[in-house]
Amino acid sequence: MRDYSDLKHPCGNCGFRDQSVWQPVSGAALPMLTRGFDRLPLSSGQVLFEQGEENSGIYCVSKGLIGIRSRQGDGKSTLLRLAYPGEVIGFRSFMAGQPHQTEAQALVPSRVCMVPRHTVRQIMDRTPELLGRLADRCLQEIDRSHAHIIAAATRSNTERLSDLLERLMQIHGEQSAEGRRMTLPISRIDLADLLGIRPETLSRVVARLVSDGPYTISGREVLIKA
Repeated sequence: MRDYSDLKHPCGNCGFRDQSVWQPVSGAALPMLTRGFDRLPLSSGQVLFEQGEENSGIYCVSKGLIGIRSRQGDGKSTLLRLAYPGEVIGFRSFMAGQPHQTEAQALVPSRVCMVPRHTVRQIMDRTPELLGRLADRCLQEIDRSHAHIIAAATRSNTERLSDLLERLMQIHGEQSAEGRRMTLPISRIDLADLLGIRPETLSRVVARLVSDGPYTISGREVLIKA
């Protein structure tokens, strides 16, 4: 039997390896993963996959921020959620064997790690744990949707906006003498989409957040005062 112990796992140096769907891959399946594994840089605004496009593989976000959008027939779009580093996207259409139901777009310069669809299927035959990890991701998405619904029903718009800004600040913020600051990586229309409110309502929510808390917000510039 061939020894694959000297073959380096492509996720070996990734900070998200422990929770990676590819972490269990070893033995004879590891060369398959290594050959198919690709790192794709994305410029800001670049579309990774389009709504209605056939699935070509599974993607892990390793850097940046990916927006998951729903496109309507009139050309308008709604930002449904954000995919942060460490998250996996594209797996729902893979699991369903259907075209993508949403669009994935880089909101800032980003990088994703991609494994082609046919390679994923080959690895699954040798690594049953992979299917379990993908199923866990599906359950996480369901839990996230439930949490979003509950938060919308039980928490104020101001509280939910504060939570969202703090999450973005953790990834995109920089320390300054005044506190943590960032250039918001999404538009105010996108912010309104994520909160499920109208843009004019968002303006009032932003005003309340600034008056009640440690925030200073001007355009896309956000400061959380120390």
